[in-house]
Amino acid sequence: MKDKIILKSVDLFLSYGFKSVTMDDIANALGMSKKTIYQHFNNKTKLVESTTLYIQKVISEGISKICSLNKNPIEEIYAIKHFVSDHLKNEKSSPQFQLKKYYPNIYKSIKGHQFELMYRCIQTNINRGVQLGIYRKNMNIDFITRLYFNCVMAIKDDDLFPLKTFSKTMLVENYLEYHLRGICTNKGIQMFNVISKKHNS
Repeated sequence: MKDKIILKSVDLFLSYGFKSVTMDDIANALGMSKKTIYQHFNNKTKLVESTTLYIQKVISEGISKICSLNKNPIEEIYAIKHFVSDHLKNEKSSPQFQLKKYYPNIYKSIKGHQFELMYRCIQTNINRGVQLGIYRKNMNIDFITRLYFNCVMAIKDDDLFPLKTFSKTMLVENYLEYHLRGICTNKGIQMFNVISKKHNS
């Protein structure tokens, strides 16, 4: 029952946002009473915490699996982008922004885990790209990795990039192009042009 509540809550939170969805909404969607939910979760904050941990686990396992395939580094970046977008419903409701605003302690904890995962993944990606000659050698990889993570987090900020002006999909696509064009060699740029055209067609 607990897993059933978490799965439905994940679906609702990602579709409508952590703030917007009430315990009544979740109970109605599950066809059960709020009392039943409270038997497993003392309050909404506990439920939000459990759902974010579940989402994090799914995303972490998926990204780790993609990285283990040793794809072309540029293809890998796009594969991760598509995987995350599919599982976060393209973040139409800006769940991470709402999490940061209304559940800052949970957000802080999740952000730490996200950084650890992304740091390993992107650092490995860049090192492989350099070895293959598609990323530039003269880079501070630690700096680029940290910059990548912070930019990915920043484009999810609705105050900085309001939804009425910037779609989440457009922001991600534009940032990936910005990132890759900044670190690619001429060989990498040619490869990027082919791969990005395939993914954006």
